[in-house]
Amino acid sequence: MFKIDASTSAVLGIVFVILGTATTFLMFHLWGYPFDKATRKSDAPKSLMLLHRVLGFAFVALYIFMMLQMVPRMVRYQVEFPPRTVVHICLGITIGFILLIKVAIIRFFRHLEEWMPYLGTGMLLCTYLLLGLSVPFSLREKQLASQVAGGSALSAANLERVKKQLPAANLPKEAPLDELATKDALIKGREALLTKCVACHDLRTVLTRPRTPADWAKTVERMSDKPVFGDAISEKEQWQTTAYLIAISPRLQSAVKPRSAAAGIKAAMNETTDGDAGAPEAHTFKLEEVKPKFDTMCTGCHELDDIDKHVWKDEAEVKKIMERMIDNGLEAKPEDIAALSWYLREAYAKKKSP
Repeated sequence: MFKIDASTSAVLGIVFVILGTATTFLMFHLWGYPFDKATRKSDAPKSLMLLHRVLGFAFVALYIFMMLQMVPRMVRYQVEFPPRTVVHICLGITIGFILLIKVAIIRFFRHLEEWMPYLGTGMLLCTYLLLGLSVPFSLREKQLASQVAGGSALSAANLERVKKQLPAANLPKEAPLDELATKDALIKGREALLTKCVACHDLRTVLTRPRTPADWAKTVERMSDKPVFGDAISEKEQWQTTAYLIAISPRLQSAVKPRSAAAGIKAAMNETTDGDAGAPEAHTFKLEEVKPKFDTMCTGCHELDDIDKHVWKDEAEVKKIMERMIDNGLEAKPEDIAALSWYLREAYAKKKSP
């Protein structure tokens, strides 16, 4: 099956909305002409009727094409759907249901034609909501790419920046760093990101927070180890994707918390892990009180299934992961960080640190 990337999908989404808008408002206009209920015929110009029919067929054809792209992605998701994706799916199915009803009325139940304007308006509303949920995040990658050095991910200035940062990614020795800092490699990395990575991930999950080069490399490697139904990402594509993610990441000094602020947050986190802080009398947290905060803050970037499946060895690992999240730009009050650290230790850590 022909595959499209996220950018093409965004363009098709915009075209889909334009077609839906044109079809609906033309329908409003056509319903203003006299209509003979006995013969089921309108006095509207045949040219406008034909135009409405052509726009309708184009709308249905584009819907079917996009569903052929989206349904396989639904099957390939490795974890439960994020809330935004659930709404996206529901809106897509609702549009299909309304289309089915409209076709049935036109073909078999003409006595219900008076419902068509209401059905068309409802479908247009779903179409606009669908656009608002998908297109902005599809364009996020282009926005990030335009904010880097030189105004483009492929500019000479940005390629030089990537070349300097790639050694910090700690890629395997056989990885050709000089080759990865070229236009061809970044183009291939972008292609892998927008075709293979989004098969299991919402782009928002991938791009929501900037990471260090080493963290990007670890993230890509960790994701590539998961089973997939489609084509697996090769090791070379992992390196290229890492290079591209580094290329579109905003400068860390302006994109993540200042070091002083991060240090303060880490200090608050350490209060729950150092010394005897694990003793019941050293804190006032309760699992049932902290869990809603944990669910809300952590699912912004992670699926709960991933957190549940992770093997939490000990307190030291909890501390290490929390520090990584802070370095990646986790925005939370020190007391919230302390509560989350305590919750991870109490709910997930399998044994105490020595």
